[in-house]
Amino acid sequence: MDGLQLERRDATGLDDVRHELLDVYAEIYADRLSEEFHSIERFDERLGWNTEVPGFAAVVGYLDDTPIGYAYGCTLPADTRWWNGLLTPVPDSATVETGARTFALSELMVVDKLRGTGTARRIHDELLRGRPEVRVTLLVERDHPKVRGLYETWGYEWFGELQPFPDAPLYDAMNLPLQP
Repeated sequence: MDGLQLERRDATGLDDVRHELLDVYAEIYADRLSEEFHSIERFDERLGWNTEVPGFAAVVGYLDDTPIGYAYGCTLPADTRWWNGLLTPVPDSATVETGARTFALSELMVVDKLRGTGTARRIHDELLRGRPEVRVTLLVERDHPKVRGLYETWGYEWFGELQPFPDAPLYDAMNLPLQP
């Protein structure tokens, strides 16, 4: 995508663009905002939780100074609740976090008009560039097999089914090894 500008942000640098992120979220999830879990308030709450965790990072994509997408996540701390709600049996060691093992990609979104242009992949790759963790994990709604398939083409592998909150959708947890 010609003209795409990518800006890296940490937790303190996010405050000045937070309202823009909420606007992009509202555009993308317009048809689901009435669902409590997908409301702007709940999304903003989840965003806030992420910014409080060490290792938080975000990349915002702009075209003509207009935000068109972003990705963010954080390093999972040793006492993380990320794996709570995992419904698939896995070895205990698979979910042990050290505070340095796993980067959780919490959100990756791009406005409709730019889907299929490679923009999401560029934002994703910029976010993960230079990460010190050994793996990345993310959640994809089970009702979105096309999105899961896209992540699989990027090298992610299915890890298990997970429902992080009682009112959350059922997700596929996926992992991607990072190169040292």
